[in-house]
Amino acid sequence: MAKSAPPPARSVLRDTAFLRLWTGATASGLATWALPFVLGLAVLDRTLSPAALGLLLAARTVGFLAAVPVGGVLADRHSRRGVVLWSGLAAAASAPLLAAGLGRSLPLMALAATLAGAGQGACRPAFQALTAEVVDDGRRQQANAAMTLSVRVSTLAGPALTALLAVALGTGALLLGIGALWLVAALTPGRGTHAPDGGPDAVPSSRRPSFLAEFADGVREARRHPWFIATLAALTAVIATGYSATGVALPLVSRDRYDTGVVLAAATTAYTAGALAAALLIARWRPHSQGWAALAGLAAYGFAPLSLLFPVHPAVVVAAYAVAGVGIELFNVPWFTATQREVAPDRLARVSSLDFMLSYGLAPVGLALIAPAIDAFGPRAVLTVCALICFAAPAAAALVPSARHFSSRRAREAGAP
Repeated sequence: MAKSAPPPARSVLRDTAFLRLWTGATASGLATWALPFVLGLAVLDRTLSPAALGLLLAARTVGFLAAVPVGGVLADRHSRRGVVLWSGLAAAASAPLLAAGLGRSLPLMALAATLAGAGQGACRPAFQALTAEVVDDGRRQQANAAMTLSVRVSTLAGPALTALLAVALGTGALLLGIGALWLVAALTPGRGTHAPDGGPDAVPSSRRPSFLAEFADGVREARRHPWFIATLAALTAVIATGYSATGVALPLVSRDRYDTGVVLAAATTAYTAGALAAALLIARWRPHSQGWAALAGLAAYGFAPLSLLFPVHPAVVVAAYAVAGVGIELFNVPWFTATQREVAPDRLARVSSLDFMLSYGLAPVGLALIAPAIDAFGPRAVLTVCALICFAAPAAAALVPSARHFSSRRAREAGAP
């Protein structure tokens, strides 16, 4: 008697546990995006000076970088759900402090911005690990695509929505709204059902390794996966050069070459629209060599700085940014999914924290160095170097044998006699 076909996997979008996690992650993404935008509105109404805005954003970055490794260790040592809860509550507490200090106390606002960054940083690896607990392996790519889709929709619709709210509400009320989003992020997600067995909570605190020893254990786990190290290096290089260069150069090119801000607005919108389309595609597409396909997508970011090198029609710049947006999402979703699949579950948050520390953490360094480099060497030289790095770094990562499938196990099987 022929065996009946297995029933189709239930869509992750019909899973209540995932929807709760998705809602919390979406709220945290909205809150993270909204803070610099709302503070920028405070600069427009002269409640905050540009220098003060720079200080607050720097304080948030410091809090983020300090908290990411701490959050990674805590999320592997304790309940991932608990880390999301407390980090979200900490970020929520920063909102009324920011509102209270607005126009009155810059030190209070700097302290609050640091707290907001710390909450954001601590929850990132916890959310990443919690996704692996809530969603089974077969549906994680769809889940990660849904997660990133919410981020892109927020980026696309957020500015217009916030600008409309600003007409009726003051900056202080908008800051309190960010705090409400963080409360949603903290309270909505539930506990996962695929948690690693025998978690660290089962180990008496007197027998636990030190914080540094546990973080070092996460680094050793990352080094067990050559594809992860090579790809993380490529991602860091692309973000620190290409992303930073276009962030600085695109406004300049839009103003000086095309004499309009329309190119800036159209290119950034095209980037988000491309990422949205790619998130819908990658939710179901399973390329045979997923690592190579993802790295090719990452390399596509090089078209963004390349399009700014020459006096091309504005449509070419917009198209290049759309391609970059498609590519970055074709990279992100398989990258997150492979990390959740390949890394030991009890070390997943620590390994994810390395990703966020290096890729996101070095972006401000790139932004700080790109502007002086453009002044010293000119935009053409800087954009040329950045485009070459964007193409070359992923290509170099693809040479690592296990990078083809983002899997050390499959690389060993392919090399077996």
